[in-house]
Amino acid sequence: MPELPDILVYQEHLERRIRGARLVHARVVSPNLLRTAEPPLESAAGRVVTGVQRIGKRIVVDLEPDLHLVVHLMIAGRLHWKDPGAAPAKQKPARVAPGGPVARGHGLGRNGLAAFEFTTGTLSLTEASTQKRASLHVVAGEEALRALDPGGIDVLSSTDGHFAEVLRRGNHTLKRALTDPRHFSGIGNAYSDEILHRARLSPMRLSRQLDNAEMARLHDATRAVLVEWIDRLRAETGEKFPEGVTAFRNEMAVHGKYRQPCPVCG
Repeated sequence: MPELPDILVYQEHLERRIRGARLVHARVVSPNLLRTAEPPLESAAGRVVTGVQRIGKRIVVDLEPDLHLVVHLMIAGRLHWKDPGAAPAKQKPARVAPGGPVARGHGLGRNGLAAFEFTTGTLSLTEASTQKRASLHVVAGEEALRALDPGGIDVLSSTDGHFAEVLRRGNHTLKRALTDPRHFSGIGNAYSDEILHRARLSPMRLSRQLDNAEMARLHDATRAVLVEWIDRLRAETGEKFPEGVTAFRNEMAVHGKYRQPCPVCG
């Protein structure tokens, strides 16, 4: 599942491409994607994008005056961008009503779920999984938008004290606590592994067992790992739209490296 570093890089690239652009139309071809009925998706057409933000692992496209398209990629959802004039798909495009049956020849490819045509290009959403879990919410107003926020804090701007307070709200394993979206924003399975390895703490330790020094070490490791990967992904992507987003990267220390030697001690 794309986590904070990937979502943030997606957000930055979308901000550069669609802020100030107009949404020409949106097309949904998966019956499971759209999770809201009011306001209708069609009401987004013709509106100007005022910004792109992140809420946890969700990407939010803000439209004038106060409409929001909220995308959660879940495990296998990915975003793709085509500039105007790019080679069209071989299939003949066909509009499908939101919530209607998946249509053949919809122009989005085998894994296509939706496409959003802006005046600056087209953003498509795919999901390479038989279990369609990605979601799209269309909401109006700040209150409805914040209702989708699990409430986790931003660890990049949190203090040691606030981080410790949140972690000690319950007495769960560190792995579970770090990946709870009600506690921390945007951390999932992959980066929690990297964080705990960097902090030299077992994922099975209970959150209330940590002393102040261990808590500070965990907080430092959390920020350091996330910042390092944000910088790495920014450099790797450059000006191109992020492709090949994955939870398994060769440069990771431990995630996906079961039975392989520890990169620190061997």
